[in-house]
Amino acid sequence: MSKGIWIAVYEKIENTETLKKYASKATIAIEKYSGKFVVRGGKNITLEGNQSPRTVIIEFPSVADAEKCYNSNEYQEAHNILKDSVKRNLQIIESV
Repeated sequence: MSKGIWIAVYEKIENTETLKKYASKATIAIEKYSGKFVVRGGKNITLEGNQSPRTVIIEFPSVADAEKCYNSNEYQEAHNILKDSVKRNLQIIESV
């Protein structure tokens, strides 16, 4: 079975304190659905395209698990903390 990968590429972060509160609560939901952080911010080098202030990659056992996590009450409570404080692109992608 292929794993499910969350990729969140942030374009803008308005409030880092709000992001920290979101991340703390989101981590609980992600771990509940067996998600494992592969990338969580950190040093990056932009070779093409636009510089991103933050990229997060999370590996789940399956695409279904990744989707269940996103739609869970626990994650949606965390997501609601963000409101308009970030602009990001979030995708779930099936791994090879």
